[in-house]
Amino acid sequence: MAQHATTTMTITPTIELRPFATLGAANHGWLDAHHHFSFADYHDPARVQWGALRVWNDDAIAPRSGFPPHPHRDMEIVTYVRQGAITHRDNLGNQGRTAAGDVQVMSAGTGITHAEYNLEDEETRLFQIWILPDARGHAPSWGTRPFPRDDRAGEFVVLASGLPGDGDALKINAQARVAGALVKAGDTLRYPLAPERHAYLVPATGRVRIGSVEAKARDGVAITGVETIEVTALEDAEVVLVDAL
Repeated sequence: MAQHATTTMTITPTIELRPFATLGAANHGWLDAHHHFSFADYHDPARVQWGALRVWNDDAIAPRSGFPPHPHRDMEIVTYVRQGAITHRDNLGNQGRTAAGDVQVMSAGTGITHAEYNLEDEETRLFQIWILPDARGHAPSWGTRPFPRDDRAGEFVVLASGLPGDGDALKINAQARVAGALVKAGDTLRYPLAPERHAYLVPATGRVRIGSVEAKARDGVAITGVETIEVTALEDAEVVLVDAL
């Protein structure tokens, strides 16, 4: 009887620090942008995407300015507002304001044209996160909802998701999840992660340790090949995490 060899794929655990100072950057005056992944004129072949996570931009938008109407398609775009507010308008008739601590989601799908403006008298700071969809050709849509920061104290709260069981979150068309948490200095949060999935974590504020890696505010940490992410706060911190294939 013939013997058939079997092979087992080994996934090497990875916890890689991407310091803020090493990110791509472009200052347009009204927009000061930092890119965790290749974007626009910034290209790094080692930082094109992380699993299905394609873009993580750290944007500061000057008061009374913003992005004029422009098109997208076949991308799930999640905006996490850290300071100020952003006002959205699109060609589907959607319009709304998303304030600090809250989240908006735009599924570009077959095509959408939108504008994003800071209509406030203060600078708006946000993370803009792009995730590749599970299929092309979804119907375009937009939505926003509040996520009180106090609800995230001491635990990860799912903000946007296309995974089963995350019905309270804003829906995205991807096998992915965006979560946020507030963690007090000295406390540790745990997040379960299948080893084949890719997580990317950024402290919006504060300083944290993951394994032997210490990350400061706005640093990125790319994680894969682990079953549990342990996040220990070295000082009070606000963290945002993407979990994607």
